[in-house]
Amino acid sequence: QVQLVESGGGSVQAGGSLRLSCAASGDTYDILCMAWFRQAPGKEREGVAALYTTGGNIYYLDSVKGRFTISHDNTQNTLSLQMNSLKPEDTAMYYCAAGSRAYCQKGYNYWGQGTQVAVSS
Repeated sequence: QVQLVESGGGSVQAGGSLRLSCAASGDTYDILCMAWFRQAPGKEREGVAALYTTGGNIYYLDSVKGRFTISHDNTQNTLSLQMNSLKPEDTAMYYCAAGSRAYCQKGYNYWGQGTQVAVSS
């Protein structure tokens, strides 16, 4: 079992920056894939960025490429999302997700409670 807790959300003006953090606890040794998702009111949930804890290719949503950076700290079991040059369309609830070694090919089996990001123009 894995627990995920997000933090770092808040309200910022367009062009500003925020850094989201996701603290993982429990059976963290079994986490292979991790990602950030977001969901705005009235819209479907979308994957923002994703990585494997073992390294390799990193995925970014086209609309955040060059502005957001996802990273994982294996020593602290934390996932981060550095968000720069924020735009109003980045406003959403941001969720941390993780998958066990046996589950990652299917998706993510652990989810955080979410942290709100609001970007005003």
